[in-house]
Amino acid sequence: MNKKTKVVIAEDHQLFREGLKAMLQSRDDLELVGEAADGLEAIRVVQRLQPDLLLLDLSMPRLSGISVMKDIKRQFPDILILALTIHESDQYVLEAFDAGANGYCIKDASRKELMMAIDSVVSGKTYISPGIADSVMEGYLEGRKRLKEKTSWDTITQREREVLKLLAEGHTNKEIADFLNISVKTVEKHRANIMKKTDLHNASALTSYAIEQGLVIPRKI
Repeated sequence: MNKKTKVVIAEDHQLFREGLKAMLQSRDDLELVGEAADGLEAIRVVQRLQPDLLLLDLSMPRLSGISVMKDIKRQFPDILILALTIHESDQYVLEAFDAGANGYCIKDASRKELMMAIDSVVSGKTYISPGIADSVMEGYLEGRKRLKEKTSWDTITQREREVLKLLAEGHTNKEIADFLNISVKTVEKHRANIMKKTDLHNASALTSYAIEQGLVIPRKI
């Protein structure tokens, strides 16, 4: 009997997560061993279970999928990661693969496509949804990013993006410090750097900016 591929799902939308679970459970070669609803929980679950494959939403509370990916690949480089996302821009595709993604699948993909994406990644191939522009894939495979004017977003570091995301979600400096295991003074320094780089000077403006950049997705009530 062939060994089953152990899978963890990291997705904050319960309905979508339940759909993924049902799809996985229909396959005899895949075994769902754990799930997480936010970025920090995703890292803890992966550390504890060390699955073969992580299905990872790029837009989650507390810690973004890109940050989760970097952390997991640093600790467990052999774990395969299939990014699941609504984002189709070259910025997100290239950032995901730079962070260690093995595949990139758009969330509105069909069941057949998602299964194809999983099979491709598990077999050692790179997968990118066909809906994404060919030029983006070519740019990635050539190992260089498309030439473009540098924006304020390009100057913001990964740690600053993590802080910005948490600020936009309404967390206090103390909460952010606890989440990221840094001091409150360091959080304040990152916040000041973000404001300087973006020329935005209040929480409302920073939240709007985080939403524009896809760090935070507004929840519909």
